[in-house]
Amino acid sequence: MAQKVKTVYVCSACGYVAPKWSGQCPECSAWNTFEEEIQQPAGPSVKKTSSSDGIKVYQLKEIEREYEHRYKTGSSELDRVLGGGLVKGSIVLLSGDPGIGKSTILLQASQTLGKVNRVLYVSGEESPHQIKLRAARLQVNTENLFILCNTDAENVAEYIRAEKPGVVIIDSIQTMAIEAMHSLPGSIAQVRECANLFMRLSKALNIPIILVGHVNKDGNIAGPKVLEHIVDTVLYFEGEKNLSYRILRAEKNRFGSTNEIGVFEMKESGLCEVPNPSQALISGKPVNVPGSCIACVMEGSRPILAEVQGLVCQSAFGNPRRTANGFDYNRTAMLIAVLEKRAGYFLGSSDVYLNIAGGLKIDEPASDLPIALSIISSLKNENLRDDVIAFGEIGLAGEIRAVGFAEIRIREAIRLGLKKCIIPSRNLKEISEDLKNKIEIVGVSNIRKAYQESIL
Repeated sequence: MAQKVKTVYVCSACGYVAPKWSGQCPECSAWNTFEEEIQQPAGPSVKKTSSSDGIKVYQLKEIEREYEHRYKTGSSELDRVLGGGLVKGSIVLLSGDPGIGKSTILLQASQTLGKVNRVLYVSGEESPHQIKLRAARLQVNTENLFILCNTDAENVAEYIRAEKPGVVIIDSIQTMAIEAMHSLPGSIAQVRECANLFMRLSKALNIPIILVGHVNKDGNIAGPKVLEHIVDTVLYFEGEKNLSYRILRAEKNRFGSTNEIGVFEMKESGLCEVPNPSQALISGKPVNVPGSCIACVMEGSRPILAEVQGLVCQSAFGNPRRTANGFDYNRTAMLIAVLEKRAGYFLGSSDVYLNIAGGLKIDEPASDLPIALSIISSLKNENLRDDVIAFGEIGLAGEIRAVGFAEIRIREAIRLGLKKCIIPSRNLKEISEDLKNKIEIVGVSNIRKAYQESIL
């Protein structure tokens, strides 16, 4: 008797399987994440022997270390995030909001990758004519770029096995489907199985495969977390579509650091690299305006200067508003509480708005001090010096705590022509005399002292 097809519900956030739908996942406590999935009946079982023939175990010292071959993409920013280039035999997941520039940067990279490799661009969303129009706009004209418009994952895999291209781009994984499965393209089951298929193909043929992944309304990659566990590298495109700057960040990288970022600017000719992001992010800083302060955050080995904007105004409602754009909301609320309790700045009846200019998102504790200074400046309606930079972590006792990479941050400030640097007092002993002769460096231990120095 044929087995019946079984319907289960899978959490798109953690992959938990439940027999019936529920509003909240009991595993990860996420709401409205269950999606229906048709479970295929199991085939006839085959009894396996207990023999270990065919299983080979390697001793670590017997394994020869191979050279890690990397392909250059033609973009130093993209290569930086990847850890030096695209690793041969790796599988990369590139995700981001619609229209952020995922397909654009991959088509641009195909121009350089096509100089030494046959690049296969598999599209399930666009026709060949649409891709040709976009390639003409981006001035992509390599003869080694081949376009395949197909959504059948098994047919695509067979073509890759037969032709063995040098690099494969799948745009996007949510459009791929395996015909034997009864689920719709983009469902959890299809995304998981298609990703597994391309992962095995990449490792077997030693071909780098780049998967483009959609995101859901919460900004996470659509599909279960197992999709991120399968791949070697997970890249996220960040930034507002209305702004020109884009941030490429690595959330996972088995072949490099996850702290590096790449900065791009969207223009008519495509995504252009921003080799000096600090200059670009603070170039529009207003002069003699309260609530504006320059912060320095570390993104991997790169120091980046960013403008922090704070606005404090009288609240028209009983409960004052707290809004943070580009910074953690809970940490903003904590800093406001510290300013009231430890520094004596009353904000209980005021709305506080915080913004990181340029669409940058920062989460480093070293940005606490410039954020606090911008809020105080707006509250007191006093201008901070335009040539001052500040960094430091603020504790719950109101103290300014030391942060790492102080000299690197100061050198970046000197390079951009700033004249004064406010740092935690405990970082002063790390600063060389050479730097102290090039810029005025002031060590502070509390918030009030830091604010007094920032307006002198």
